Amino acid sequence: QVQLVESGGGLVQTGGSLRLSCAASGRTFDGYFIEWFRQVPGKEREFVAAIMWSGIGTYYADSVKGRFTISRDNAENTVYLQMNSLKPEDTAVYYCTVDIYWGQGTQVTVSS
Repeated sequence: QVQLVESGGGLVQTGGSLRLSCAASGRTFDGYFIEWFRQVPGKEREFVAAIMWSGIGTYYADSVKGRFTISRDNAENTVYLQMNSLKPEDTAVYYCTVDIYWGQGTQVTVSS
């Protein structure tokens, strides 16, 4: 059974930092991208960042480029999203996804 479990969300002030984690279990994901999306109530899910599970390659939405960094620890089957210089507009539920699987999401709230 595949599981993706996000953690690390919370409340932070503008300019602060958070690190999200996505722990994957149940199968290997070689050859797949693991992605972070975010969603605000009433809006569609928005792509944030992606990383190849094996090999090189990272991708970012323009809105987070230079502030967010996606990385992985294959030994721990975990993908991270380091979020710096947070802005109120980064407030959302953040989800990780790979193949057809999605996590349950973790709330990030940035106060102004």
